Amino acid sequence: MSNTVCVKISHVVSFFPRSLLHHMEPSNDTQIPEFLLLGLSEDPELQPLIFGLFLSMYLITVCGNLLIILVVASDSHLHTPMYFFLANLSFADICFTSTTVPKMLLNIQTQSKVISYAGCLMQMCFLIIFSVLDIYLLAVMAYDRFVAICHPLHYTVIMNPRLCGLLVLMSWVISVLHSFLQTSMVLQLSFCTEMEIPHFFCELNQMIQLACSDTFLNNMVMYFAAVLLVGCPLAGILYSYSKIVSSILGISSGKYKAFSTCASHLLVVSLFYCTGLGVYFSSAVTQSSHASAVASVMYTVVTPMLNPFIYSLRNRDIKGALMRFSEMAAIKGFSSRE
Repeated sequence: MSNTVCVKISHVVSFFPRSLLHHMEPSNDTQIPEFLLLGLSEDPELQPLIFGLFLSMYLITVCGNLLIILVVASDSHLHTPMYFFLANLSFADICFTSTTVPKMLLNIQTQSKVISYAGCLMQMCFLIIFSVLDIYLLAVMAYDRFVAICHPLHYTVIMNPRLCGLLVLMSWVISVLHSFLQTSMVLQLSFCTEMEIPHFFCELNQMIQLACSDTFLNNMVMYFAAVLLVGCPLAGILYSYSKIVSSILGISSGKYKAFSTCASHLLVVSLFYCTGLGVYFSSAVTQSSHASAVASVMYTVVTPMLNPFIYSLRNRDIKGALMRFSEMAAIKGFSSRE
């Protein structure tokens, strides 16, 4: 690869986005490298197919999750902790997908694979925020179901609006702080110009692998954070559902109704973690960056797209709210025509 000029970015971000953008500006004597996102395929004949497929999935994801947010906000029957967390999860899914797919579609449309150094770091930063936020919101939703089924008499007291707001706020704070930590550490690395990223977005692990400088500390922090920030919520989810299952088995009647209230969430959790772990193991076994990029489509695009369908098709409250929402929209439309 030509012009392998290494660049050292020696400043650490302390605030975002002003300070981060300030440190991303090239100085007079250095040239900030541009990265090339190779995408899913370099075959020109497949680009229109990939563009149409991802555009369709992106529109379905945004419209589906936005509909969930509107329904939860407009229907008083859904003003409960469970649906408050669901609306936040839908918002996180919209942002999570919007971090990667629009740039990919733009690159295909303009036939350019270039992404700037600042743009790559910004994309990586937001991707970490919303992926970790997804993980913690799923754990919070599992705790909500645990309290609802195992302690039904104290549910309204425990899951009060203040606690619900604090749980969501804590999820945001942890996600943002973790993203700032990882981004600031990447800013300490040296990169060579015209670097190729065998992915359709700037992923943390890929960025670390492309660095010219020593990445031991980055790898240690990344793996430790993965165990802490992914393992702990997963352990909480497994514990919550073990208690839920034991409580349901101890009920003499109404077992199906009790389990149906958390079936949708359990399905979403399984889909999210199975696809995420599938990407990890597939990349570890095959050692193929292209295979990892293809597999990552599942948890970055497909899972956020399927979440609204899972919650709407398997949840009577959501289906009822959607019916009422559509009826109200039809009445308003009919009144406006008159």
